[in-house]
Amino acid sequence: MTDTVGTPAAERGEALTSIDLDVQGMTCASCAARIQKKLNRIDGVRAAVNYATARAHVLAPRGTTSEALIDVVRAAGYDAGPPDPSEDAEAAARARTEAIRRRLVVSAAIAVPVMAVSMVTPWQFPGWQWVAFALTTPVLFWSGRGFHRSAWVNLRHGAFTMDTLISVGTLAAYLWSAFCLIFGNAGTLGMKHPFSLHLVRADSLDAVYFEAACGTITFILLGRWIEARSRSEAGSALRELLTMGARAVHVLDDDGTETTRPIEALRVGQCFVVRPGEKIASDGEVVEGASAIDAHVITGESVPVDVGPGDRVVGATLNTNGRLVVRATAVGADTQLSQIAHLVEQAQTGKSNAQRLADRIASVFVPVVIVLALLAFCAWLVAGAGVGFAITAGVSVLIISCPCALGLATPTALLAGTGRGAQLGVVIRGPEALERARAIDTVVMDKTGTLTRGEMSVQRITAAPGEDEDRVLVAAAALEAGSEHPIARAVVARAAGRGPAPAAGDFRVVPGRGVRAVLDGADALVGSAALMSDEGLEVPDVLTAAAVAASDRGATVVLVAWDGAVRGVLTVSDELADNSARAVGRLHALGLRTVMLTGDNERAARHVAALVGIDEVHAQVLPEEKLAVVDGLRAEGHRVAMIGDGVNDAAALAAADLGIAMGTGTDAAIAAGDLTLMRHDLMLAVDAIALSRATLRIIRGNLFWAFFYNVCAIPIAAFGLLNPMIAGAAMAFSSVFVVTNSLRLRGFRPVR
Repeated sequence: MTDTVGTPAAERGEALTSIDLDVQGMTCASCAARIQKKLNRIDGVRAAVNYATARAHVLAPRGTTSEALIDVVRAAGYDAGPPDPSEDAEAAARARTEAIRRRLVVSAAIAVPVMAVSMVTPWQFPGWQWVAFALTTPVLFWSGRGFHRSAWVNLRHGAFTMDTLISVGTLAAYLWSAFCLIFGNAGTLGMKHPFSLHLVRADSLDAVYFEAACGTITFILLGRWIEARSRSEAGSALRELLTMGARAVHVLDDDGTETTRPIEALRVGQCFVVRPGEKIASDGEVVEGASAIDAHVITGESVPVDVGPGDRVVGATLNTNGRLVVRATAVGADTQLSQIAHLVEQAQTGKSNAQRLADRIASVFVPVVIVLALLAFCAWLVAGAGVGFAITAGVSVLIISCPCALGLATPTALLAGTGRGAQLGVVIRGPEALERARAIDTVVMDKTGTLTRGEMSVQRITAAPGEDEDRVLVAAAALEAGSEHPIARAVVARAAGRGPAPAAGDFRVVPGRGVRAVLDGADALVGSAALMSDEGLEVPDVLTAAAVAASDRGATVVLVAWDGAVRGVLTVSDELADNSARAVGRLHALGLRTVMLTGDNERAARHVAALVGIDEVHAQVLPEEKLAVVDGLRAEGHRVAMIGDGVNDAAALAAADLGIAMGTGTDAAIAAGDLTLMRHDLMLAVDAIALSRATLRIIRGNLFWAFFYNVCAIPIAAFGLLNPMIAGAAMAFSSVFVVTNSLRLRGFRPVR
């Protein structure tokens, strides 16, 4: 389990448990910071509360219950509960968004005429202030009731949040305007009030700000509604992952009958039927049938993959054209789809260093803003500007200083970036991986299974003069059919469909040399040049030249002989994977140095490096030597990314600044990586680095504009240069800008 928030309990050697909670009632980043602070006061607990996802990720000593954590959240004035991935939870989120929309519609319908009559002099009529007063009242106390309720709940717990700023600011504007309206009309109404002689000037009716209170509530509700919709859109990729799986499964009972059951009823080891056009219910192994599987939802690969008995399949992939019987090997949370979704969810819950800084600022921001607003109010009073102007300046400071943009800057970008990565076939483990990807200058990669396919294949067949290539291949396959050696399997696979293989008898293995048998009554040999020499067979010049050329490329040479003569040469090697050369070129275009590590011989390594354009080669290295190379590069000051797929790469992946694991590799490699590529395509590594950099650029841009906005806006408001209504609109725009800027990542396109 990756600890993204740090754990003193872990340092003390205590066992930890991971608990996730859905948090309700947060309205800004300072709310999240406050809840996080309360949770972290529990002994041994380390919590990260994410405002954008409304989720708390807690690492706590074993024995800590979710109920105890929920009680702490409730004591802070909020509510929480265990995550509910069901459709009801999503429906509840839609209901909350719809509630905001209804309040927005009512508020906007009233605010438009109030702002029009207040700001356009020709439209004003006798008593228009009273109409504005009457219309603003329901906007403030019905449409804006959520702000006031939240502010009051937090005040009771000694806390200040963004809603405190909105509530205090709009109430101040409303109450001052009502005071001016009522007491400023005292003379015309035949009423006498002691305050009217001292606080209210004759022109007080020109100092009413009902449109400011009304407009501020409307603009902030508009921002909240757009923000809620955008945050939902940013998290849609994860929800799609969680809902991709099949809902039902056709379980094959012992007597051969099919029974349709809920997916939750499936158990490991049970067989189930997948008909054409259906989703595969869980990870498993094909035991009967053949078909083509569309796995793009998991790997991003659009070309269907042929499967048959013995092949492994992944849950949620689509069976296109054949009936399959599959034995379940993983169900529920253990399936590859669930693990991917869990990794993406953890990445979205984590926090980068930049976000932690923003959270610390947000936690003290609201009290500081309230002090600044009071200072602005007092300063203008002392300067003799009058109560009305002083209140305008103070209210503007309160309203424009919302820290929402700071709280949304990083998590919304993470939501969009990690979701887009999952769609492309790249699983990003957390924000720390994104931050490390930014500084990478060197990419180290394994050869076998990373640059190459990881399986031997016959690359070339050279026949002696007068011989046929197909006959040479079929003869070699007849002798190799009984062997499980990777080279033998490659020869047999290449010969499939080339004609009937002759029967081989008296099969014998020559250790370290090859095999021999009787083929159609004649002695036949398949093996190395040393085997041919031992048998006294001379290799024709054309075959010798082909063998030397193949050896220079690092390939394995297999000689084929029968009836006393060498008849041909097979060149067998690990085939270069598609896109490897293009991917290395793209890495160079990104300004990255490339290094290859391999346990293969120097000639094979140099040949592959030359084909793809690798800068530096380390051949014949052991797993611990791979680790030493990575450590050496880091000691030289390089920031290193390691790409690998095998157990022997796991240590180097863990030691690198950024570990990139091929998802088609071993579990050990995947567990050690920071990024996982869900199909064997090195271009995904390029996409991962490019997407990481793009996400970091968005985060940095968001944080810059969030900070810049507040640095500029607060002084402008304090100097009385902003109407509170305009301040409310500007504040709402800052949050909407950050969210929509993050959504640009959903349009990230791989460079090909």
